[in-house]
Amino acid sequence: MGPHRSVIVLGSTGSIGTQALEVLAAYPARFTVAGIAARGSDPQLLARQALDCGVRTVAVARATSAQDLQLAFYAEAARRGYPEGNYSVPEILAGPQAASELAGRRADVVLNAITGSIGLEPSLAALAAGSVLALANKESLIAGGDLVTALAKPGQIVPVDSEHSALAQCLRGGATAEVDRLILTASGGPFRGRKPADLVEVTVEQAMAHPTWAMGPVVTINSATMVNKALEVIEAHILFGIPYDRIDVVVHPQSIVHSMVAFVDGSTLAQASPPDMKLPIALALSWPDRLSGVRPALDWSQAGSWDFEPLDDAAFPAVELARSVGRTGRCRPAIYNAANEEAVAGFLRGDLPFTGIVPTVARIVGSAPDFGEPSSVSDVNQAESWARANARAFIAGEHSVART
Repeated sequence: MGPHRSVIVLGSTGSIGTQALEVLAAYPARFTVAGIAARGSDPQLLARQALDCGVRTVAVARATSAQDLQLAFYAEAARRGYPEGNYSVPEILAGPQAASELAGRRADVVLNAITGSIGLEPSLAALAAGSVLALANKESLIAGGDLVTALAKPGQIVPVDSEHSALAQCLRGGATAEVDRLILTASGGPFRGRKPADLVEVTVEQAMAHPTWAMGPVVTINSATMVNKALEVIEAHILFGIPYDRIDVVVHPQSIVHSMVAFVDGSTLAQASPPDMKLPIALALSWPDRLSGVRPALDWSQAGSWDFEPLDDAAFPAVELARSVGRTGRCRPAIYNAANEEAVAGFLRGDLPFTGIVPTVARIVGSAPDFGEPSSVSDVNQAESWARANARAFIAGEHSVART
């Protein structure tokens, strides 16, 4: 059994956050939840989580949600039949800086499961406080880049994504100098095997039908376009320091092998487990130790087969575009990500066809000025704001042309 750890969960009401709290609740001898943070749009759920975990501090990004949360907390306590005065009301932090303030309060582990670029500042705050950063917020690395890595001590960032968790586990099998290639696996999404011409009429409903994972709309669409895997290539480079030309993507529809590392002697190590996010979440929280009995292992007594296929770069150009963006570095990855979020929003609204998402990103990245090497969060925000504004303008122009 490893040491007892205090944990702060950012993004507690989202998919990763709720699963993390379930893991933490299952191992009360190992973990204490010191604080939770969320946007504040679901005060009832946040109040339930606060009471379940007995947290000292709750942070909400919406300042107007503070009173709603306090009322929800009293209502939930009454529903549970708690005698008045027989429980402690947690401290409530509210406003845009609330999550960063909470993350900056020293804990053993800060799990950042916030969605979007607003997760960057809390990541920096957690690292500055000396906490281990269990990272599920892609934007911290994609947009933050060197801002984050320059602040992190060796081993201070532990990945939560199943692919990067798999790579971290496989990399235990050899020294960095012995690594030949990193191989990220991709399910292929709902359009695996389709040719470019087959994707022109794709509907939102079809793109949302992911064959393996249940995720939010943006991540689900990103999986369909392979942008999600493209962002993971950039993350892998930043996390593990392997050059882009030695980071591959292979399509593996069963989503059992979560990623692989090939070594210079010709040996390849793969991490295999059921497609369940509680496994990488639990490992990130307890890293480098493993928790016992998180999920049943694969049943090797049953017949089964695994398939691996090359990625079709013509049908899914997002990965190669990301490699180019990653090599350029500076603010380009932040621009890539922000432009994609606007393009996905345009597709979900019906203002952009599915096959227009990645070309829109490519156009915005290609026309972006050089914002230089970001030295602050405001530098990143400036580049992202430019990307969002120009992506929206481009989509509006394309949509108006398409209608006439």
